[in-house]
Amino acid sequence: MGMDTNRERIAAYLRTAGLESIVGREADVERGVRDLMEAMTEKVALEQAASLYTYSVPMLTADGTCSVVDELAPVPYDLTGILGGRSEQTTRRLALLARLVERARETTGADWIGVYQRRPNAAGQPVLVKLAYVGRASRAEFPLTPEFAERSTNSTVGLTGRATVIDDVAKHVEAGGGFYVCDDGVQSEACLPILDETRQVAGIVDAEAKPRGFFGATRLCVIASLSIVAAALLP
Repeated sequence: MGMDTNRERIAAYLRTAGLESIVGREADVERGVRDLMEAMTEKVALEQAASLYTYSVPMLTADGTCSVVDELAPVPYDLTGILGGRSEQTTRRLALLARLVERARETTGADWIGVYQRRPNAAGQPVLVKLAYVGRASRAEFPLTPEFAERSTNSTVGLTGRATVIDDVAKHVEAGGGFYVCDDGVQSEACLPILDETRQVAGIVDAEAKPRGFFGATRLCVIASLSIVAAALLP
């Protein structure tokens, strides 16, 4: 694929995702894509496959709408069910996604980064399920309903396919914006859609940080590159 084609695809993604603030910085996003592709060439450990499929999650409130900060559920979340079992290909993809979120955090210095995929849950309802993340324990599934989107950036982006960048969470919530709290110290968020070849929402990338105004253009380009690369790795 030629450089022009790459940049055209990146430009199309930025426009579709509503990332006007970094339109014109396709070369920076392309550099980010190359860096992530390089990170994927490093040897990925597959021996401990179980750790790729299971992770700790916070307890939820009785109505299931909020996480109880700093209180972990007794049973870890297991991706095996929602992914339709375990396979060598799925394990490899989860391992590569784990490597990518690590690399994106190294590059940006964000406190938390995660990749989610749109899938039906056990009840057949569409959710965003967390496949790989780095940072504090957080909710595994986000319902894709207008009601839940009222208090969740993840669900909003999952429904609309349009990125949301929050520079000051407190002001955003004060103004009536939705924000799902897993870490009450977070003040900045960048939530971007992962789009498939038909530009439908296949998932999201969510990044959070404690300082306000954290996701300026340079860091946003890295998160955009992660969204683009992750699209080819969803199981």
